[in-house]
Amino acid sequence: MAKLSSINKNERRKKLVKKYAARYASLKAKADDKSLDETERLMARLKLAEIPRNGNPTRVRNRCATTGRPRGVYRKFGLNRIEIRNLGNKGMIPGLTKSSW
Repeated sequence: MAKLSSINKNERRKKLVKKYAARYASLKAKADDKSLDETERLMARLKLAEIPRNGNPTRVRNRCATTGRPRGVYRKFGLNRIEIRNLGNKGMIPGLTKSSW
């Protein structure tokens, strides 16, 4: 199990990303728009810098839903590789079978 403080920190980041998502997307679109004037693009970049760092979507870490483990997480299931194996062997994940050849 991951440290509870790390899991909570990631949850706070998710909330901030959700809060600033619309503003971030509009400013990012303005900053990347080549048809706009250079000063408008610069102003958009400066306003992007004013958004809190944890409001950036790249700062959110994918974590396992059950254990909070940050590595080896499969997006399809939201679980790490170890949990997928354990739950798959018990038959707890529908459609997942242990392969053998």
